[in-house]
Amino acid sequence: MSGSPTLLQPYYSANTVECGLDEAGRGCIAGPVVAAAVIWPPTLRLPLINDSKQLTEAQRFDLEPMIKEQAIAWAIAEVSAAEIDEINILQASIKAMHLAVDKIIAGNTGLVPELLLVDGNRFRPYPFLSHVCLVKGDARFLSIAAASVLAKTHRDRLMTTLAESHSGYGWEHNMGYPTLMHKLAVAELGLTPHHRLTFRMEIGKRVKKGK
Repeated sequence: MSGSPTLLQPYYSANTVECGLDEAGRGCIAGPVVAAAVIWPPTLRLPLINDSKQLTEAQRFDLEPMIKEQAIAWAIAEVSAAEIDEINILQASIKAMHLAVDKIIAGNTGLVPELLLVDGNRFRPYPFLSHVCLVKGDARFLSIAAASVLAKTHRDRLMTTLAESHSGYGWEHNMGYPTLMHKLAVAELGLTPHHRLTFRMEIGKRVKKGK
């Protein structure tokens, strides 16, 4: 395993109910964007947790049940490709995070986050909750890293399932990212209802140039 997962910090601000937020699928040309929210116990360290991009697929799926069992609360939310086209990918990513927080608050733990730890540098304030944006936060804080793993595993499982009814695009391998195989499949087979139409011209140009 690459990286230094033991260096991840258990909290940003002591004695605060923090909720880590991260998304998966922002750079894809097919499928939803998925966000996860995790309230992590501030006294618990799980050394294997790290930014999902630094883990192998097997490591992520091994960690998924551990995170769900050990987290104080967790939630996952999706925003569809159609809505991404309507509001743009940045706003869709933020909306998915908001929806995940909605689920945390509506859960049965009785906890309401006091501070949202958001991976990245852009966010729209959630009503009545403070937040802090943290560039590469998924490699710095346990709650965000845990959220990154849950978002990634959920989305990968979803794309693998969608691949069963939309063969030829390789979603079980590329997860909807714009690989050469995926772009060539779009040129040959056309777009599905799960493709993001606002990426259509970009796909065409890249395929034409053979990139």
